[in-house]
Amino acid sequence: MSHLRIPVSDQDHSIGPVDAPVTLVEYGDYQCPYCGEAFPVVKQILERYDGEIRFVFRNFPIQEIHPEAVDAAFVAEFAADHGDFWRAHDLLYENQSELGPQLYQQICDTLGLSVADLQKAAKESTYSARIRADEEGGIRSGVNGTPTFFLNGAIVEAGTGGLADAVRSALADPRRRS
Repeated sequence: MSHLRIPVSDQDHSIGPVDAPVTLVEYGDYQCPYCGEAFPVVKQILERYDGEIRFVFRNFPIQEIHPEAVDAAFVAEFAADHGDFWRAHDLLYENQSELGPQLYQQICDTLGLSVADLQKAAKESTYSARIRADEEGGIRSGVNGTPTFFLNGAIVEAGTGGLADAVRSALADPRRRS
């Protein structure tokens, strides 16, 4: 069984209480169709267990098969720099079939962000190191596809289909709590 090698820190994009009994980490790719299918599942889990779960998203763009994955991650990181990571994250998944420059501009407009500043950040590769660090942490943790989930540091072998049961079990078992 693989374990999370890079501990969750205040540098991660996270929602939910820091001291939640359960921490769920996703390594995801905005263009991955399986991540797109996992998105509403994760949202339902977060709503159902609001206050009991902390969710962390880390970039794992598989650019060899998803040519927009890195650019989409870049948009999310740009939004994060302006305090709006989660809205960008959600808009990217909600509009996954439209990933590309036009959508990125729409996201910037929706979030009140400057497209010119995004383009400047892209030209300067401002977020490349962050995205690469997430990806390298995933590789060190045994991630070889997306989405890959870790629950309280242990990989969720059952994948998205078993995620709700895994969270429910972790919350019911005090030994599995973080």
